[in-house]
Amino acid sequence: MPNNKIEPSLPTPASDPVEGPEQFDSKAFLATVTEQSGVYRMYDKHQEVIYVGKANDLKKRLSSYFRKDVGHVKTRVLVSHIRAIDVTITHTEGEALILENNYIKKYQPKYNVLLRDDKSYPYLLITAHKHPKLGSHRGGKRIKGEYFGPFPTAGAVWESLRLMQKLFPIRQCEDSYYRARSRPCLQYQLKRCSAPCVGKISNENYQQQVNLARLFLQGKNEQVITTLVKQMEQSSQALEFEQAANYRDQIATLRKVQQQQFVSGLTAELDVIGFYRLKNQACLHILFIRDQKVLGSKSYFPTIPSQASDEEIVSAFITQHYLGEGVDQQNIAKEIILPIKVPSQDELQQLLSAQAEREVRMSANVRTERARYLKLANTNAENALQVRNSHKESMQARFNELNKVFELNKPIERIECFDISHTMGQQTVASNVVFNTEGPLKSDYRRYNVVGITPGDDYAAMYFALNKRYGKLKDMHKMPDIVFIDGGKGQLARAEQFFNELNLEQTPLLVGVAKGEARKPGLETLIMAGSHQLLNLPPTSGALHLVQHIRDESHRFAIAGHRAKRAKVAKKSTLEEIPGIGAKKRQALLKYLGGLQEVKKASINELMKVPGISNELAKNIFNRLHDNA
Repeated sequence: MPNNKIEPSLPTPASDPVEGPEQFDSKAFLATVTEQSGVYRMYDKHQEVIYVGKANDLKKRLSSYFRKDVGHVKTRVLVSHIRAIDVTITHTEGEALILENNYIKKYQPKYNVLLRDDKSYPYLLITAHKHPKLGSHRGGKRIKGEYFGPFPTAGAVWESLRLMQKLFPIRQCEDSYYRARSRPCLQYQLKRCSAPCVGKISNENYQQQVNLARLFLQGKNEQVITTLVKQMEQSSQALEFEQAANYRDQIATLRKVQQQQFVSGLTAELDVIGFYRLKNQACLHILFIRDQKVLGSKSYFPTIPSQASDEEIVSAFITQHYLGEGVDQQNIAKEIILPIKVPSQDELQQLLSAQAEREVRMSANVRTERARYLKLANTNAENALQVRNSHKESMQARFNELNKVFELNKPIERIECFDISHTMGQQTVASNVVFNTEGPLKSDYRRYNVVGITPGDDYAAMYFALNKRYGKLKDMHKMPDIVFIDGGKGQLARAEQFFNELNLEQTPLLVGVAKGEARKPGLETLIMAGSHQLLNLPPTSGALHLVQHIRDESHRFAIAGHRAKRAKVAKKSTLEEIPGIGAKKRQALLKYLGGLQEVKKASINELMKVPGISNELAKNIFNRLHDNA
């Protein structure tokens, strides 16, 4: 296939490098277009890609856009914005599909169906250690072991881990914690771990539990129960009644879990795509079925242009979700059930098989068990879209109420909130969360590590965060209508000072949010900028609920960042702060002297005996460690 990273050869007028020509000469262009297969990109007057398409015959396909009897409104609107087109030739339709998908992900054209998803799914992992660990894993599969999944969400993984703890006493602790144990931890007391770290279980018996867990994750529940029944009988005959009782309890828990898992079938590996559309909105819902069990599901809400057909939406979803760079081949199921038959389905099936490096089937007309799964997926898609719209309506109603409270001239579209988190002035982190009329806009969330201020000075920290966010803001469309400041009059006054110095044509409304008496929800006081007038909203007010939601989200985001920064500092060795001490010399010091405490106790002469430590460096280490003490 030709290079799929080829850049557009868009003609740029010498007189104006930004604006394109006013009209597109379609006749001159079509006279030069090839009849081979390939991908085309359409540009507007700002030289932005507005549509990406593919064709077996480029000349025939592109000619259809410029006919006098173009039927679709979408096509007519698209053509009116075209100022340039460039094409990339491919050898086959399959190559064109992949290249089209790559271009759509790269340019995000407004007239294409767009799916935004990181596609990084979590797995359960049984490691290949002497005493294997059961845990979650996300990212590249660099750790040796067996992977089970993918799971649709991290929540599904944690739920499975909690279940596995009740069924099989396998360790879930980190390797560093496991190696440092000298006595059993709390999990052993709760009978959720067999404490292999301190020899409370033999290697053979521990491996048996790991094998049972492996079978369970593979969906072989009956085989697990049969094995446990045999082991219970053997323990009973050997008069090991305590061990037999443990097996009995394990069997009872497993049967109870088996009864709860009512959504199960005979299919080993399957992705079922449900679809529901309501006017210009669509939801695609995937059921992830692995080892005869539904591991979970996930809903997607792609951006769709008006007049896009159902077949176009489903086809675009499949290509963007399963094909291209960054897609783990293990995420592609052996069989994919479609809600409707899509164009180029056979070609797509071949491409997915090539991507997964194994056969992948795609089916649209299904019966029996697969039909029941598809009905379930379609029902979930419909419900997910209704819930999303209900949430939107509720959020919009709260925005309207807030607008009435502040009596703004235009509807509120964007709100931002700032909060500061630290411990005794250390590891200060500022958060900036963003809400629009659909709710939290997490892609625009930001955290700022506050530096260069007096520790504990919240006013200076607030000024620092505001300057980071708005000091060099170029895109004024992202200027909020309201900025909430989590704090009292002091923090609000510092925010007012900042915006006065910024000297903007239009400053957002600044509002302080002071915690109520005893910090009880519903007793918050709003402080208006300028007059510092206090405003108390009724506890049942939708506007107050919106303020509380934004303030709580900002608080959560700040604390999460602060805790992560604090944990990172706690793990940092004192030696890392000494100039001239890299990883190798730090390791040599700790290994030669027997740990950090011994390094701190060592004299200059003792430090000099460590390989690679000179007289000057030994003095520097000694002085730094004793100055900090």
